[in-house]
Amino acid sequence: MKPIIDHIQITVKNMKIAEPFYDKLMPILGYSLTDKISAVIEEHDLYVVEYLNESFDFAICSPRTTFKSDTIHRRKPGAFHHMAFRANSRKEVDELYLRIKEIGANIIYTPRIFEEHGPYYYAMFFKDLEGIKYEIVFNKPESEVV
Repeated sequence: MKPIIDHIQITVKNMKIAEPFYDKLMPILGYSLTDKISAVIEEHDLYVVEYLNESFDFAICSPRTTFKSDTIHRRKPGAFHHMAFRANSRKEVDELYLRIKEIGANIIYTPRIFEEHGPYYYAMFFKDLEGIKYEIVFNKPESEVV
């Protein structure tokens, strides 16, 4: 098997806060809102919004009612720690940073080299409105820009 991600589904705390934010974020990351679908699956106590893309589908979903009061923390066992999206250049990381900042994301680190991850690891980190962490990264020498 070739390890290719088909889809990722992230549980958010409040869909009324999350969905408008992701509707702004996903087009910045290359998703089209015309390819957005949603469903309520009552037998699973689930509302899901999917952003479809040929690379991989990204979805947000509601927590079960019994977990609505739980806090989000990326270091809980079984929790989603963070997700990194690969940019095509350092310039693209910089451009995406400005657009992500503009939609109100919580910027953790502005674009820079993170030497602890290697000599070319140029990234920026941010959290959504509920504290779920993401990253935009380019990890090659600038001479290898696509």
